Amino acid sequence: MTLDSKNIVNLDLKKEEKILNFSDFQKQNLKFDIVKLQEAYSQIIQTKKFEDGGGISHFGAICLTRKPGDPESVKGSKARGLYWTKPDKSGKEVSRDVNIDEAEYSEFIPDYESTYFKEVFDVISSKYKLGRVRILLKEPRSTLSWHRDPEPRLHIPIITNPGCLMVIDNVAKHMPADGSVWITNNTKYHNAFNGGEENRVHLVACVLDYKFN
Repeated sequence: MTLDSKNIVNLDLKKEEKILNFSDFQKQNLKFDIVKLQEAYSQIIQTKKFEDGGGISHFGAICLTRKPGDPESVKGSKARGLYWTKPDKSGKEVSRDVNIDEAEYSEFIPDYESTYFKEVFDVISSKYKLGRVRILLKEPRSTLSWHRDPEPRLHIPIITNPGCLMVIDNVAKHMPADGSVWITNNTKYHNAFNGGEENRVHLVACVLDYKFN
């Protein structure tokens, strides 16, 4: 049997190329009660269904904040918002969905004020300038598109499994559901996938004043 040299991958990488850089995943000096987070999530989904973001499969969003007094600001594609992607082999970047003025999403939705999420919101909004704050669902054995967002995102994993990874550029990381808070550099091309057999649920907030080096 002979090998076709064109199909052999060169693994003779430079030393610096073998070292993964996780600087686009920044763990914050905050921690919340994961049991209370999971209880609050269970409480909400008893009465609230996930928005599908305008017909996106295997994706769901429940907004915890909205434009003051405007229940329409959390429905349909507004539950997902603007992003950029490269959908085909040309590699050409295109824009998707509607532009969102994140700073307008300043009102915590009254229906959820009795949950632990209100306490979490009060803490994180005192430390960061936030846009939309959402509970995001990624269903089992599914993936997002390869895309980039207008701003970084704050993540608090609520339900996850070892098969859930976020990939930024070429670096993949699992964020455990232990109450920890992460900020990820979503302004770079990234993806998230759930390779497990249960839902992946994160609290995700758009962060408007966080700078990555």
